[in-house]
Amino acid sequence: MSQNEVTPREALMRLGASTAEAIAQVLEMFVPGQVQRGEVTVLPDGATPFTNLPFGAVAASVSYVDGVTGANVFVMTPTGARALAAAMGVPPPEPGIGTDNAELSELELSAIGEAANQMLAAAAGATSVVLGQEVEISPPETRIIDDPDLAVEIYGKAPHSTSTTFVISGEACRLIQLVPSAFVVRMARAIDELSMEQASPAEGARTGSAGETADQDGYAEPGSVSLRDALSDINLRVWAELGRTRMPLGQALELPLGAVVDLDRASDAAVDLFVNGLRFGEGHLLVTDDGEWAIRLQTVAGTAPARTAAVALETK
Repeated sequence: MSQNEVTPREALMRLGASTAEAIAQVLEMFVPGQVQRGEVTVLPDGATPFTNLPFGAVAASVSYVDGVTGANVFVMTPTGARALAAAMGVPPPEPGIGTDNAELSELELSAIGEAANQMLAAAAGATSVVLGQEVEISPPETRIIDDPDLAVEIYGKAPHSTSTTFVISGEACRLIQLVPSAFVVRMARAIDELSMEQASPAEGARTGSAGETADQDGYAEPGSVSLRDALSDINLRVWAELGRTRMPLGQALELPLGAVVDLDRASDAAVDLFVNGLRFGEGHLLVTDDGEWAIRLQTVAGTAPARTAAVALETK
């Protein structure tokens, strides 16, 4: 293995970080300011990620049905699940004796399922960005888990697994990812290829924000890494698309030099921003002082950025 080749552990760290970041952004829409992201941990081979589940844990899961195989399971405490449902507009039970431990209602579980659908779809999208390949997921399933052994029976085992912690409205929860070996290999290869495309031959040792040199794997902890650190070294191809049109093949073959082809957008319309093949945002074209095309971002992943920024891009 070459010095710069991505290790299986690093691939797992980045997988966990990218999906957790996507889930956190969705959670912020439901409970703004009440989401804290923790660290990604790669579990030892053979270890189950379902130990120490709280009694009555609410688990929402999806499996990949195309492109890659594996599963994502988001686990919440009953109190955390109720708080999430309340943030989505479902009123909690009326205060009274025994209501603190009351079972979640069908309406609450339905709201949690909708939140899980958006969270886990965002996680699949983040995985697609890194792989450069669309992945499809099954509809989410929401269950109440009273026994960790039951969780293993339901979700099965995988050669690799990661666990990423969150805190939602003061309640601990976690994202569990069951990852087969074939997926780790593909993930490492995809990251290697992306890094090689943009790596400089004279690139030196990676340094942290304070100028300190990172360790060989780029992480300070042997078993966990912050989300920002895990994502910071992933290089992705970014471009803007001006517009599209459709025409018969015969007409396309007969186009002469100098022909004008109308696209499906007005000259002042926003252009699409793509990251590794997936639509990521939109903005307006401009020309930099160096005479190169750039795009001023207006929306990123469906939300307006806190401040606009101009990014030099490849256009197509």
